[in-house]
Amino acid sequence: MTATAPAPALATSLAVDGRGLDGGLYLRVDHWAERLPTPVQHAVTAFSAYGLVLLAALMLWAWWRARGADSATMARALAVPLVVTAVFAADTLLKSVLAEPRPCQVLDAGRTLEVCPAAGDWSLPSNHTVIVFAGAAALWHVERRIGLLALLLAVPMGLSRVLVGVHYPHDVLLAAVLGTAAGFALTAAAGRAGPVVERARAGGLRRLLTA
Repeated sequence: MTATAPAPALATSLAVDGRGLDGGLYLRVDHWAERLPTPVQHAVTAFSAYGLVLLAALMLWAWWRARGADSATMARALAVPLVVTAVFAADTLLKSVLAEPRPCQVLDAGRTLEVCPAAGDWSLPSNHTVIVFAGAAALWHVERRIGLLALLLAVPMGLSRVLVGVHYPHDVLLAAVLGTAAGFALTAAAGRAGPVVERARAGGLRRLLTA
């Protein structure tokens, strides 16, 4: 898998050009990744692409655990996937405004572990990273042990997006900050829907909402 050739002309027409921020660090990481053993490269690529499935599993576990908790906790557990979806949508919109090209599109990245996205698939902030950090912050409100596990997933996921060659480090850092802040605030607010869950627990959804 080879990254597309640098396109300096493209970058000049875009809103953000991240090469001057940490392009050098990105290239060092990329060149180091090229020298990793092939099985390690495949493992990193697979985790980076499909690690979000683990976040979904943690969401299901949080819902299951919340069945034995108070209604506010269940409200927060039910809100986690909605919060993550909303943060992802907002992040996608922000990417289109900032319009930063992928580093593998504008730098001499050589062979990247993941195929470089096409032009117009913007880089800043990282969608994968914002999703996992928003999920970790949201799950912290449901049960701290699950939130900690999600955080232990989020950190390597963010790092992997640089390692596979499709993001600058600052793409990941901004996504982590935004995802954490939004996920924490939105899920905290979702606890106010506890009375709605309490009524639902007395109705036809009792088996889904109560242990």
